[in-house]
Amino acid sequence: MKLVEFSTARPVAVSMGFLAVMVFGGVSYSQLQMDLLPDLSFPTVTIETEYEGVGPREIESLISRPIEEAISVVQGVQEVTSRSRPGRSDITVQFRWGTDMDFAALDLRERLDLINLPADAGRPTIARYDPASEPVLRFALVSARPLDPAITQDREELIGLRWLAEEQVRRSLEGIEGVAAVRVTGGLQEEILVEVDEGRLAQVGIPFAQVAARLAAENINLAGGVLEEGDAQYVVRTVNEFVEVDEMLQVVVGTAGGESVLLGDVAEVRRGGAERETLSLVNGNEAVEIAVLRESTANIVDLSRSIRERLPEMEADLPGGVSTTVITDQAVFIERAVGDVRTAAIMGAIFAVLLLLLFLRHLPTTLIVVTAIPISVIATFVLMFSRDISLNIMSLGGLALGVGMLVDSAIVVLESIARERETGKGPLESARDGTDRVGRAVVASTFTTVAVFLPIVFVQGIAGQLFGDQ
Repeated sequence: MKLVEFSTARPVAVSMGFLAVMVFGGVSYSQLQMDLLPDLSFPTVTIETEYEGVGPREIESLISRPIEEAISVVQGVQEVTSRSRPGRSDITVQFRWGTDMDFAALDLRERLDLINLPADAGRPTIARYDPASEPVLRFALVSARPLDPAITQDREELIGLRWLAEEQVRRSLEGIEGVAAVRVTGGLQEEILVEVDEGRLAQVGIPFAQVAARLAAENINLAGGVLEEGDAQYVVRTVNEFVEVDEMLQVVVGTAGGESVLLGDVAEVRRGGAERETLSLVNGNEAVEIAVLRESTANIVDLSRSIRERLPEMEADLPGGVSTTVITDQAVFIERAVGDVRTAAIMGAIFAVLLLLLFLRHLPTTLIVVTAIPISVIATFVLMFSRDISLNIMSLGGLALGVGMLVDSAIVVLESIARERETGKGPLESARDGTDRVGRAVVASTFTTVAVFLPIVFVQGIAGQLFGDQ
């Protein structure tokens, strides 16, 4: 075989080639992303449309059916199902596997823009489930004691926890490289409550709408144009926003009997919490949950490690009695799963080498196999990086399978070379003749295994995406 002749005739060039492969492989390994499973993309989107105060039958005829007719002609659509309920229409569109979902979503948006829906209906929104959009790490700000929202003091503490999460913790996390967004849920959002006494309003003859209009007019922050002075330009703004509750009480909402009526005369203004749609509990106690989402190119394990390193620093800046508790961390499951597969592959290679040493009873021959295993694995990292394949349990399983095939082939070739040495031939001649004798058979046996796994390339659906990396 020409490859064997070249390798034996040019040992320095081959050695330099192996060193180059190891260098590129090491660099590629440092750039590979680590994930639990391969990147999964479900060819399904949901179109959500809200139409308040309308029954299911009207939702179907006015919203669901026109949207179904418009999107059914989009290329790649395989199935369309709809669900109409009071005030809402949910339409699920399933595309064929392999469809580019980014272009499909754009095509859907163009079709939806051409539909004439009722003027008071909400705009259709496209939602797509992406496993990569799941939070990398979720943790919570918890108080040292149980909090009860029914108690005024505890409500104020829940408002304070939410403010800390949004203004302090979120800003600290958003500065970490790889963080795409920080989502805050739970606790209580601060809200200024204006409780108007309708009886007193009726006495002074001021309509409720006038009170709301006066508050909106007194709480403004608007652009006022541009002021030019020489080469400089100054942006002019009208800023008149409320800062304290007492300022709101002094707003004039109307007149009665020739005297001004203040908001404090007809209403009570106080700080409170907005109505909640979500509730976060940690060990049965109220808390504020913080979810960190990653950028598409960020490494989950590295990002989680960076966030965990930042947590003690953030906790030191929190008030006394407030601490952080990690709820879920994707990196923990990924490191355990990938670590188990990596350990199994390494242990398998070690046992294979020990068995070779036991049966061959020749250390130099065994060392050849020991050298071939890591070099081949490192070379694979270059191909994985070029194909954008992450380190996951499936790709590492493929590596473990390849190590087993490599050991089998190495044993056959080394045995053939050893047989040539027994006939009195020199090392170089034995390497050439022994490898040439079994080379075609080894390649054929390897390709039989490749032929078994090659049909996975043509498998579609979740199975194809899962086993494609292997």
